[in-house]
Amino acid sequence: MISLNVLLLIFVALFAIIGAMRGWSKELLVTFSVVLAMFCLNVLENYVPFFKETFAKGTPETVFWLRTIILSSLVFFGYQTPKIPRLSESERFLRHLLQDSLLGFFIGALNGYLIFGSLWYYLHIAGYPFAFVSAPDSATTAGQAALRLISALPPVWLSASPTIYFAVAAAFILVLVVFI
Repeated sequence: MISLNVLLLIFVALFAIIGAMRGWSKELLVTFSVVLAMFCLNVLENYVPFFKETFAKGTPETVFWLRTIILSSLVFFGYQTPKIPRLSESERFLRHLLQDSLLGFFIGALNGYLIFGSLWYYLHIAGYPFAFVSAPDSATTAGQAALRLISALPPVWLSASPTIYFAVAAAFILVLVVFI
């Protein structure tokens, strides 16, 4: 059995390696897709009546799957290489310098933290409804570390109402300045 905080570190390392191979500009698009997913979840949970009711009255497992599907689908499209010829042929998406790979490594690690950390938080909020995943045991040292880490997972600080709006604004500004 492996604790979830160790699994988080494994995914951060894996995503960092992927980020180094893909380059910083492609990884930045994935970061923006995670921010967009958090924004969409915030809007759906607070302003769209059907989703607001589903999130409030649905079973924890249903809410977990709904959040996971929205996050996963936007992350999937964020990982797709841009198909717009003007963007895909641009020098910004080519990796030819060490600094592109290093920055991609760090942004990839951030993406691993954002993606797996969000999924872990949604699993925690749902009460660990699956038999193959157990909640951190507060009687053990690893369980206490995992419970402390839960308060630092992305949905805790990124989904807060003013923070997500600033993150979306910053993402759009970076898209306009860097990519266009």
